[in-house]
Amino acid sequence: MRIGTTLRWLVFGIAAFVMNFPVLATLITALKAPGEVSRNPSLWIEEPTFANFATVLTISDRLNVYHYLWNSTVAALIGAVLPVIVAFPIAWAMARRGVGRALLFPLVVNLRALPLIIFAIPLYLMYAAAGLLDTRLGLGLILAIVNLPLALMLLVNAVAEIPLELEEAARMDGARTPRLLWRIVLPLCRPALITTFVFGFITAWNEFLFGLMLTTQRAVPMTVGASFFFATSGGGVQWGVAAAVMIVAALPPLALGLVMYRRIAGSMVAGAVKG
Repeated sequence: MRIGTTLRWLVFGIAAFVMNFPVLATLITALKAPGEVSRNPSLWIEEPTFANFATVLTISDRLNVYHYLWNSTVAALIGAVLPVIVAFPIAWAMARRGVGRALLFPLVVNLRALPLIIFAIPLYLMYAAAGLLDTRLGLGLILAIVNLPLALMLLVNAVAEIPLELEEAARMDGARTPRLLWRIVLPLCRPALITTFVFGFITAWNEFLFGLMLTTQRAVPMTVGASFFFATSGGGVQWGVAAAVMIVAALPPLALGLVMYRRIAGSMVAGAVKG
């Protein structure tokens, strides 16, 4: 029994190391001085330094990591919250009334499988006409559209798992549809709503294409702004600084995922076993 447990934990440890090796290598590179990065590509750090992080966190005339972080936070919040608000009543109508279940639901979900670059040209022209280019609102709106298929899929399944008898009992007590959704369905769907928000926030935070295409200065997100730290005046790459800015960029979604891990895990298995 002990041998089996030891082997199991050994396999888990090796798998965790392999899957997290890119993150570990990036963190180690961020803690090395420029000279050490060149001569010592191993995972061992001879003289740890936080100089690369200091460079990233120092505001200069051209670079402001706090500005990029704020832009990403606002846009990601819009891109995560708006799909939840829009998809929740639609998901209830689809699950309980069958509205659009046969055609609209698969159409919306399958749209997410298309390469986003297909929408680049018409979207840019629409944003230019509407004055939404280089705005946090504009970036957040397109991120919300990107997250809508996933939100709809998760919430339709969550509503379908709620016993219909609860809603029928509420209607017998005189509850109308708005009150039914707010008092009965919404609390029962809370784990799925949290999961939808977390996944939506992480997806929106990591979006690069639309951030590059729709922003130039005022609303540049962290994913795009991080690339500005890479090059030196001589045309080379500051590998230590590049690694440090990638670690900084990854911290907000990583922290959110770790904090919400138990809720996400619970919601993903909710309803899997009945009876």
